[in-house]
Formats: sequence, structure tokens, C-alpha cells
Amino acid sequence: MPKVKVKRHGVSLDMTAMCDVAFLLLTFFILTTKFKPNEAMAVDTPTSISQLPIPESDLITISIGKNGGIFFGVDAQPVRETILKKIAAEKGFSLNAKQIQNFKLIDSFGLPIAALPGYLNLEGPEMAKVEQQGIPCDSLVNELSTWVIQARYANPKVRIAIKGDKETDAKVVSKVIATLQDQNVNRFNLITGLEAKPSSL
Repeated sequence: MPKVKVKRHGVSLDMTAMCDVAFLLLTFFILTTKFKPNEAMAVDTPTSISQLPIPESDLITISIGKNGGIFFGVDAQPVRETILKKIAAEKGFSLNAKQIQNFKLIDSFGLPIAALPGYLNLEGPEMAKVEQQGIPCDSLVNELSTWVIQARYANPKVRIAIKGDKETDAKVVSKVIATLQDQNVNRFNLITGLEAKPSSL
């Protein structure tokens, strides 16, 4: 008696739903990705084993380069605009809409206040070519103090983080910390690179 052959049916999978999900996920990740901001100065931070996270919002970042230049950055654009307008009114100079818009787009900067209007008149590529020496933070001229005061007025919830290069002179870091302490800011974060914990003996 001959064997009965069972007819095999090809298996078909409808991939439409999977493609829809893949494109939805791709769209979500593209729209919610926060790109790393362009820094006015590269900072090679020292490492530590601390794993405390830095706040993602309401943050002032004070960066210190290896040459001792001090740079100031605020994370929120509306806060940047408020700070700039307050400082312009305090120092007695006016700014046009283009200058204010350019300042809102800057993540961090390191220029004396007097040099800001000319800097903000430049276009994007020209701004990138300007060599910024840092914000004055001496006992005679301490403009860093002015920026921190106005930032705290603009956003009372703001937190402060110091990001120093590992080759920075400790005296410059001490001046920055002293400036904060003069304003009764005794709690701040130090940004470091992650280092592996030493193995216990």
C-alpha cells in the first residue's frame, strides 16, 4: 500500500506590524535623543570611583581648562536669556534680538562681559574660531560671581557642578570654590570620569 504524502504548506509571516513597530521605535529615539553639546573648551577630567549622577536639568556647569580659563554654562535656554538681559541691564549695555538668540544657543562660554556684545554679533562658524581665554575670577574683577548670582536669581532651583581638567592648577579651582562660598554655596558637584573600584584584598 503506497504511503500517503501530506501536502506541505509554505509558512508565511506578515511582517507589516513588525516594520511599523521598528519605524515607531526609530522615530522615537531620533526625536528624543539629546546630542552632546559643543563645548567651548575640551576638558580632560580626572577619574574617581564615585557613581553619583549629575542632575540633568537646572544645572550650572563651571568648566576649568588646563590653562586656567574658566567657562560658564547653563542648561536651559530661557534661563540663559534671563541671565543675559539682567547682566546687560546691570552693566549698562543693550543687546539686539540676534545677539540674544545667539547667546541662547551657546552651551558654555569663557569671555569677559565687555567682550560679549561683539562676540554675539558673529555668525556661528566665526564664533567657533574665537579663542576664549576665560571669565575673569580675580579678587579685583570677579565676573564669575556676577554670572552665578544672576543664574541663581533666574532659577532658584539651580545646582552647580565644577568640571576641571586634571592638569588645572589647584589655585584656580580654589578661586572658583571661594567664589561660590562667598555666595553661601557650599554644596556643588565635581564632574569626574568613572574609574573602576579597586579590588578588595
